[in-house]
Amino acid sequence: MEKLDQIYEGKAKKVYATADENLYIVSYKDDATAFNGLKKGTIVGKGIINNRMSNMMMQLLEKKGVPTHFVQELSDRDTLVKKVHIVPLEVIIRNVSAGSFAKRYGVEEGIVFDEPTIEFSYKNDELGDPLINSYHALALKLATKDEIELIKTYAFKVNEVLKEYFLSLGVKLIDFKLEFGKTSDGEIVLADEISPDTCRFWDAKTNEKLDKDRFRRDLGGVEDAYREIFARITK
Repeated sequence: MEKLDQIYEGKAKKVYATADENLYIVSYKDDATAFNGLKKGTIVGKGIINNRMSNMMMQLLEKKGVPTHFVQELSDRDTLVKKVHIVPLEVIIRNVSAGSFAKRYGVEEGIVFDEPTIEFSYKNDELGDPLINSYHALALKLATKDEIELIKTYAFKVNEVLKEYFLSLGVKLIDFKLEFGKTSDGEIVLADEISPDTCRFWDAKTNEKLDKDRFRRDLGGVEDAYREIFARITK
């Protein structure tokens, strides 16, 4: 399958049309951004790690009953996916207080929740991806009530599967962001990526950060953190 016209370029990926109108090719970049694009940089090798890791996680989730956009890994950076219309809701699942949650509510990082939380944000760069609830999503016609409930069900299932998986590798899944899309036949599927760009990973013993927070917070060792996560999932 070959790339045709470029359809879209985001902060971390490019999307290309193919000869099949229902399939796209996603190409992962090494570009890194934070704070809605205010901070920019490069994480060498990130595109390869995020592509291959996302594909592995998507295949794991498919086996556990979560439908995804994944079709086939074409190369280190390129993957064939189902064409979807992205639902403009970013879904954030949190198991432990960190990042914007800790800042917003004035609590320290590292508080383990009795059960996971879920947040929605309106996927809109111009507005800074504001937090919204399901009633707002319905009012804005971002999704139907049934679609929102299905997305919530899938999101918690993703958390259940990945939390157990990463803990088996000595990694705590702190929180993560998901995006969902609708295929041409209207099916809701998991899209975007699952990677150190979209998840917070802490070492289970040391709480060392193994994700994009090292870039956001100028902690150093960014490439090493991405390589460490990838090494653990490919052992």
